[in-house]
Amino acid sequence: MLYRHFGKPIFFKMDPEKAHHLVIGGLNKSALVPGGSAAMRLMYGVPETADMAVDLFGLHFPTPVGLAAGLDKNAEAVGGFSSIGFGFMEVGTVTPKGQPGNDSPRLFRLLPDEALINRMGFNNEGAEAMAERLKVLKKRRIPVAVNIGRNKATPNETAHEDYRKCIRTLYPYGDFFVVNISSPNTPDLRSLQHGSELSKLLAEVKEEMAIQRNKSGIAKSLLVKIAPDVSDSELEFMVHTLSEAGVDGVIATNTTLSREGLISEKAGETGGLSGKPLRDRSTDIIRSIYRQTGGKLPIIGSGGIFSSQDAYDKIRAGASLVEIYTALIYEGPEVNRRLHAGLRKLLRRDGFSHILEAVGADHH
Repeated sequence: MLYRHFGKPIFFKMDPEKAHHLVIGGLNKSALVPGGSAAMRLMYGVPETADMAVDLFGLHFPTPVGLAAGLDKNAEAVGGFSSIGFGFMEVGTVTPKGQPGNDSPRLFRLLPDEALINRMGFNNEGAEAMAERLKVLKKRRIPVAVNIGRNKATPNETAHEDYRKCIRTLYPYGDFFVVNISSPNTPDLRSLQHGSELSKLLAEVKEEMAIQRNKSGIAKSLLVKIAPDVSDSELEFMVHTLSEAGVDGVIATNTTLSREGLISEKAGETGGLSGKPLRDRSTDIIRSIYRQTGGKLPIIGSGGIFSSQDAYDKIRAGASLVEIYTALIYEGPEVNRRLHAGLRKLLRRDGFSHILEAVGADHH
């Protein structure tokens, strides 16, 4: 209740991007203060329970609910986010070179729709800066995925070079990697999801992952984040290509360009929409991927999760893990405890003893 009654009214009077930076800075500083992380865990942490912990991608996830990419673009607040109940988190999207992103304003709250529109444009400090931050984090409480993208000035023809550079720079420091080819805010990026471009990109990225695995002796998983704005045939081709390429999983989905059903006066802003309006479409995409692959391609479900039922719907549709983003902005860090407790109740209601038993249950 602390966030709802005190934090949220203050933050929501501020410019959204300024509020974002304030939160990231606060979480960073809190984790650096002696006893700060312990205090945050006491207030917002989610104790690990045997029925909710997940082992996947060779990693241990203390809870199935993670933080989606976009909030901690530069890995500035890993310690803070690790202390407020997440089971894993993505940092980034990071590009080889730092870039400012698109012009401000570029982040908008759609209060009546409980949604956000962003057109940030991969604003970040670059792969080297992220590597320096992750290097000093000797002990992590949760797995950290590095979400990678191409620079705005890089044409799609050579996009694979940017992804390879990110992997080379950050391989020692990420627990797993996510190829972002689905942001709507970098020109032509989504074209990489289709046709021969996808096959070529994945071959290049997989080759770089193999090189780094051989150098380090440590295998790390590679996932691909896809967009919700695809036709059935496009999705089918995409999933076939991902499976053939041997990627380890898929994140479904990124933000949407759709504005269907919105009532906010800011609905006309350009950019990617996240939050409640995306919920059903992302769940449908998860269901289709699970069905097409027979549940053999692990899925992380993302998009519109505000309640434990939202998360459970994605899990029953086929997601082994889920992520939130917009719900954290609207509900605050208390959301993780609420999601965890609600998911446990839903599991017991349906007679499941472990969260993984519910994965894809709608198909059986």
